Amino acid sequence: MDSNNRKLRYAMVGGGPGAFIGAVHRMAAELDGEMELVAGAFSSSEEKSRQAGEELYLDSDRVYGSWQEMLEREAARTDERIDFVSIVTPNFLHHPVAKAALEAGFHVVCDKPMTMTVEEAEDLCETVVHTGRVFALTHNYTGYPMVKQARHLVQSGELGAIRKIVVEYPQGWLSTLLEATGQKQASWRSDPQKAGASSALGDIGTHCENLVQYITGLEMEEMFADLGTVVDGRALEDDASVLIHYKGGARGILHCSQISHGEENDLTIRVYGSEAGLEWKQEFPTWLWVRSQDGPERIFKNGNGYLADSIQSSMRLPSGHPEGFIEAFANIYREAGRAIRAVDAGELPENPDYPTVQDGARGVHFIHTAIESSTKRAWVDASYSPPA
Repeated sequence: MDSNNRKLRYAMVGGGPGAFIGAVHRMAAELDGEMELVAGAFSSSEEKSRQAGEELYLDSDRVYGSWQEMLEREAARTDERIDFVSIVTPNFLHHPVAKAALEAGFHVVCDKPMTMTVEEAEDLCETVVHTGRVFALTHNYTGYPMVKQARHLVQSGELGAIRKIVVEYPQGWLSTLLEATGQKQASWRSDPQKAGASSALGDIGTHCENLVQYITGLEMEEMFADLGTVVDGRALEDDASVLIHYKGGARGILHCSQISHGEENDLTIRVYGSEAGLEWKQEFPTWLWVRSQDGPERIFKNGNGYLADSIQSSMRLPSGHPEGFIEAFANIYREAGRAIRAVDAGELPENPDYPTVQDGARGVHFIHTAIESSTKRAWVDASYSPPA
């Protein structure tokens, strides 16, 4: 199908009434005017899915009561067929929906963590290769321009040899047993049947793991993890600390928590090399700090011409105008869209810059390796090579 002379059409699975992230994905996908939502199965309840479709002004014939019905009918269309499927469901549905969408010939953009198990993750890797479809995972923090600038500084050698990485993501929203009140976001994230084997690591720790890998390119060698459930009555862990040795000799500390009172979304990474160090904070995303022992602190800021040429297209506004969460998500969608158009034209995407299915598999492996380490209370092998 020719997608190079029109907007990309997409369908969404999940993101109906009471959801949070679905609206974020929709705003991000359509921010640059290159994509449009035309179909969806927004809830496991047909009534709620219909309600969402009405609120989004969609054609009622393209609003479905199940994702299975949606894929079957959309695949059979001969006109205005969707190009890709956006998956914003709880974790347990990621694998079956993504696999079915890929096999139906659709590209996929999927929320994280990618799957519940390593086996499911590797199955998706193989499915992507087999189908030749684009698969993008929305580790949206890689979409921030200053994160891309941080990667550029590491790759250019400005920091020297990487020695130490400290990454943390503290939140406080689950400091009480919020899931007992029926709050939707807390309920499914604390339910092993829907979230998987992990809560804190799966929800926010994977962002830490992915951010380190994206900026530094380093692979884990071994880890020692301490996972804990602090709030009585909770089924999954709500706090985790991980010591990491990376291949090549760098050491790391990864901490994530959902019970840190007063914290919101303070994802922070510090990377220390033999020549300099850098720091980026998600709550102040348009600044990147770079420090050395023998010079003044430097602050890189969004929207300026001195930033790397490779990231200029990821900034939409002049300096002094803040860009944030939605724009970072939008950069993932725009890069995925660029790859989709290339593949549909029979070409290879040029330098695609979005988290891939292999990144997703690496993240799922990280979760399960940390659980293994915490259970054994020992250092364990953390090396992993996702299927090509």
